Amino acid sequence: MSSPDRFFFARYGLAESDLERYLATALSEGGDYADLYFEYTTTSSILLDESLVKNATEGISLGCGVRVLAGEQTGYAYTDDLGPEKILKVARLAARIASGPARVSTVGLAAVEPASNYYPVAVPSTERDLAEKLDLVERGDRAARAYDPRIRQVRVSYGDQVRHILIAGSDGRVVTDLQPLVRLGVFALAQEDGNLQSGSSGGGGRVGLEFFQGEKSPEHFAREAARQAIVQLTAREAPAGEMEVVLGPGWPGILLHEAVGHGLEADFNRKGISAFSGRLGQRVATEFCTVVDDGTLPGRRGSLNVDDEGVATERTVLIENGILRGYLQDRLSAAVMTAAKTGNGRRESYEHIPLPRMTNTCMLAGSEDPGDIIRSVPRGLYAVYFGGGQVDITNGKFVFSASEAYLIEDGKITAPVKGATLIGDGPSVLTRVTAVGNDLQLDPGIGTCGKDGQSVPVGVGIPTLKVSRLTVGGTAPRSVQSFQ
Repeated sequence: MSSPDRFFFARYGLAESDLERYLATALSEGGDYADLYFEYTTTSSILLDESLVKNATEGISLGCGVRVLAGEQTGYAYTDDLGPEKILKVARLAARIASGPARVSTVGLAAVEPASNYYPVAVPSTERDLAEKLDLVERGDRAARAYDPRIRQVRVSYGDQVRHILIAGSDGRVVTDLQPLVRLGVFALAQEDGNLQSGSSGGGGRVGLEFFQGEKSPEHFAREAARQAIVQLTAREAPAGEMEVVLGPGWPGILLHEAVGHGLEADFNRKGISAFSGRLGQRVATEFCTVVDDGTLPGRRGSLNVDDEGVATERTVLIENGILRGYLQDRLSAAVMTAAKTGNGRRESYEHIPLPRMTNTCMLAGSEDPGDIIRSVPRGLYAVYFGGGQVDITNGKFVFSASEAYLIEDGKITAPVKGATLIGDGPSVLTRVTAVGNDLQLDPGIGTCGKDGQSVPVGVGIPTLKVSRLTVGGTAPRSVQSFQ
């Protein structure tokens, strides 16, 4: 093995012959492919609430997962005990998914280093002093409280991790990676005359603590969270009905991620249960829409040198000028669909099987000036930040709450509104995009995506978008609805 791999072999107490024995055991009852996923993760977190440190933790997670693929079936077992007998036991358990003579055998193992490093961090955050991290959350707390006397409560959270992985496959490839991740979040609560409103902001990525020393400082995120809370104090009740909706750049890309991106993951499409199944080469959006998933963006939260199957990530074009071009593939789906792997096999930890998942998903910039887009709307809604939402993958139907939104009246952004929800379905929304701004922004590095009980870090992004017709659920009394 090459020198970078000696660290991982020492960390796990492994020899090359051990890997070969474990893989041979995994394939002992048949199977098309087997792999081993070793993980060593260090984490730390801090919670500051009411200007007091309420929680500070550090932890280590260590384990191995063994997977066997046989046709469309997956056998998987894992252990947090890296003793040889324990790993052999889980390899035998995973092997039971296949029966009969082995269809493949292991080949000589060879280390394959990632071709690129999209997160070159000099000193991982988990190796920095606790005092440096405490300073970040305390600065965020002070800045949020100083923003406005109506800010009554502030909560600041910090978390980081460094994950060391080693993946060995029966195809002979051994891949290693060291994956840093850090996130800072601020929540602020404002109160005036009994009216309570909240705001939140945060950021991070596959970066070190130096990320927070520039323009994305704790003070920046704190002021943004406080600003949102103060704005909501004067917000009107949102109108309801069908109307033109403009999505602001950046974080509103979460709607694209949930309502469209999940439907383009290959497992849903090989099973025929996605609204996009069987539609490759067909028009699924207006010509203004080009959607990509890109795991190669430097330092971004969703980026990876290699996915959790050891495959290099890439920039995958999903929709090009409105035409569906591809799906997000992991090893299993790619084999079943006879398609190329796209580096989207991801898992939460060694306790989970890899699934096709998004990395950083965004719509590319168009040519329109964002101001012109707003001016083109006589009556509508401008949504700039989203809270929670729900999506049905089979038909793309969604409901999203807009945590910060404004009325558009006579081509101008006017009063803030509260209680607005956006209701629709992903495929229909894409066919109603009539303008795309030239101001593509990515989210600040806060996204986490859930699927089948697994959570992984992701990124989202869009430019300013105009949707010609979208249902808005509002809370304003019918007698004062503006948009009828």
